[in-house]
Parts: sequence; structure tokens; C-alpha cells
Amino acid sequence: MDFSAALPVFVITLREGVEAAIVVGIVLALLKKAKQSRLNIWVYAAIGVGIAASAALGVFLSWATSTISKAYPQYAAVIELFLEGVFSIIAIAMLSWMLLWMTKQARFLKGQVEGAVTNALTDEKSAGWGVFSLIFIAVIREGFEAVLFVTSNLQAGFMPALGAIGGLAASIGIGVMLFKWGIKINIRQFFQVMGVLLVLIVAGLVVTALQRFDEVFASLALADRASASLCFYYEKFTKVHSCILGPIVWNNAKILPDEQFPGIIFKSLFGYTQHLYLVQAVGYVLFLVTVGGMYFRSFAGASSAIAKKKTTFQ
Repeated sequence: MDFSAALPVFVITLREGVEAAIVVGIVLALLKKAKQSRLNIWVYAAIGVGIAASAALGVFLSWATSTISKAYPQYAAVIELFLEGVFSIIAIAMLSWMLLWMTKQARFLKGQVEGAVTNALTDEKSAGWGVFSLIFIAVIREGFEAVLFVTSNLQAGFMPALGAIGGLAASIGIGVMLFKWGIKINIRQFFQVMGVLLVLIVAGLVVTALQRFDEVFASLALADRASASLCFYYEKFTKVHSCILGPIVWNNAKILPDEQFPGIIFKSLFGYTQHLYLVQAVGYVLFLVTVGGMYFRSFAGASSAIAKKKTTFQ
């Protein structure tokens, strides 16, 4: 069995799951401090419903893709490739936004959660629903991002889902170690490492998404002569060609094939491809310069703010 497709989903689910686990841990600690542990059941219910809703979204997206493909069997492969490309773009947007937002808001997270819980507890009648909604939003927000990444890899079969389950289990384990057993983990360093990995994974998803759309255009051009003009670029001087991605930048099929180890690991994690085309290379670099640059700037800003705060209190 090829477990490589599970790796990027595991990393993403682990990171998003730990974010949700931190919120859950803070809420449980605040409820205990306020002697409102009776509301813990609302926390656990929100976790269960949030995970179930995320899984339901994944099932729905897979069902919708299968239904549309069956309705147009002659275009089934093209439809699946197109939807994978669309899901990839949505996942790129959501993961990028969450990465940047979380980096800026991380140092305020505890205060925000404390304020939300305090507001929820002011009304005893709706306190349970207030706590439920807080946890549910935290869980489902992270869950939807993982689900979109899974559905952008439909061709990989069950492996991405297995990676999501593993990441979820690991994040729950980290949450238990932090808030139940009191084990000290450098969470800031954890998110730094995971953030860098996430930037590289999403940059690779840009390359994969462009590849999917290239395959869509190529399939349409081959299926219908009237659509041949869709391939506005076609490499005529080599067996390796693209439809809309421009000339080839590198051909590493003999040096580092992406279907053999270790190329398949790089492909699954970071979007490595043995055939890289100009548009893919430009998209990859643009993502690293824009989103990656904003992440490292916001990360550096957060670090300097923490250092300044420590200096002030000394």
C-alpha cells in the first residue's frame, strides 16, 4: 500500500487539529476555574458534531463529484479532474488565509477565548449553547480546511482520509498531553515548524492544481477537434508536452521519478513533479513570494512583539 498520499493530509490535519485542541483545552480549563464543569458535556458534544459535520461535507463532496461524473459518463474523467482543480484552489485560499490569520492572532487567542466564555456564562439559560457554538466553530473551521484538501486529492483514493484520521488522533493526543497530563510542549515552536511545512505543502498544491487544469484542457482538446484550440501551447519538439502550461522547465524523469521513492514522497508532500512547466514554476514562485513572504513577515512581527513584551516586564 502507498501511504505517501496520506502524509500531507496528516500534517495539515495535525496542525489544524492542534489549533482546535488548544481552544478546547482553554475552554475546559476556564469552565473548571469558574466551577462550571457541568457544561463540559456541551464541549464534548460540539467536538463530536463538528467532526461529524466535517466528515459529512467530505462525503457530500465525494458524492456530488461521483453523481456529476455518472450523469456525463463521456466526460467523467474530465469532470473529476476539473473538480479536483477547483477544490485545490479553494483549499489553497482557505489554508493560506488561515495560516496568515492564525499567525497574527495566536498571541491574542487565549484572551479572545476567555472573553467569549465569560460572555457565554453571563446568561445561565444559554450558557451551554454559547460554549457549544464556540467549540463547534473552532472544530468545523479547521475540519473544513482538512476536508477540502482531502477532496482535492480524489485520485489518491482512501489514503488522504487515512491521513486525516491519523492527524486528528495525533492532535487529540497532543491536547490530552497539554491539558490533562500537564506535559510541557513548546507550542510556539510547533506552530513555527508546521507553518513552514504548510507553506511548502500549499505551494505544491498550486503546482498540482495547475496540472489538473492542464489535463482538463488536454482531454477536451483530444476528445473534440473543435476544442483543439484550447491548447494554446503545445510542445512539438519533445515527447513531454503541456496544453496550457507553456514550455518545460525541467524533465527529471530519469533522475528523480515522481512515482518512485523518494520522489513520490516529495510529490505527495510538496507537489514535486518530474515534469515541471513554466506556468507551474511561475505559480510556485509567486505563491512563495506572496503568501510565504507575508507569513514570514507576520511570523517575525509576532516574534518581535513577544520579545518586546518580555523586555517590558523584566
